[in-house]
Amino acid sequence: MNFQNFFQNSVRLLAPMEGLTDPLMRKILTQIATDLGTPYDWAVSEFIRVTHYPLPAHTFYKFVPELHNGGKTASGTPVHIQLLGNNPDTMAQSAMVAVSCGALVIDLNFGCPAKTVNNHKGGSVLLDEPETLYAIISQVRQAVPKHIPVSAKIRLGYTDTSKMNDIGQAVKSANASWLTVHARTKVDGYKPPAYWDKITAFTQLGIPVIANGEIWTADDAKRCSQEAHTPHLMLGRGAVTRPDLIAQIGNGKVLDWQGLLPYQLEFLNDDTDNQNGLVGRYKQWLGMLTKGYEQADRLWQTVKKIKAADDIKTALIASD
Repeated sequence: MNFQNFFQNSVRLLAPMEGLTDPLMRKILTQIATDLGTPYDWAVSEFIRVTHYPLPAHTFYKFVPELHNGGKTASGTPVHIQLLGNNPDTMAQSAMVAVSCGALVIDLNFGCPAKTVNNHKGGSVLLDEPETLYAIISQVRQAVPKHIPVSAKIRLGYTDTSKMNDIGQAVKSANASWLTVHARTKVDGYKPPAYWDKITAFTQLGIPVIANGEIWTADDAKRCSQEAHTPHLMLGRGAVTRPDLIAQIGNGKVLDWQGLLPYQLEFLNDDTDNQNGLVGRYKQWLGMLTKGYEQADRLWQTVKKIKAADDIKTALIASD
């Protein structure tokens, strides 16, 4: 199956960010992008961990409730399901369950740098074992229907970049539909810079390559595309810090603080049963917004000790 039609134009994706881009955050960020006239081509879910047994259907509906809506957010942005694990059999079986639930695409995580994940032989530690990458991708690819894309997300390597060629060949040989590359090793973590130019090596594989890492501004996006030799970009923390980043890249539109207020209120008005958790998640977002909006920094000083969502909403409405 040829998946090149996914890439007829430059694609812009919302990255999976563990503990951050949950269904509510995906809903808000994709709505902003759509309202600004630059919808994301798709978003990728936070990774769903596969361990000793295949995952049941209810797990996918819990972490990706968009499956109840044709696999799309309220604004119509497709959500691809990301799996993380090291056992080809259980990964393949879990992928089949996900597809039976309506998954549009299966993405495989080989990039997570978290110690707890790596210590359990998941995420980026597998970059040291290209043969395991091949086995997982290949088995998932063979297990799911041909019309369902199977993509992979990697870093440049685990401790260094010496296995980049082997990693790339494993991904291609396993028939991955496309590849997303975070332009740092596991050891680099999230420390600047991102080595966009090293992504160029993967663009020789003959499959679409998406560049990711350290894209905070429209200028960063332009330079990343130039250095990585790919027009396709995945936006992560920059898209949370400046929810209008995709619009700045696409059509130059900017969302000021007043324009962002309704979306923040929508976030805080979520009807979750866990209101304390909601407040904590909003504060996490607000802390990131302080890097993009000076008003957010002032608001943060006011709300950081507030515990009730209604009180935060009052402070938010009064902010300027």
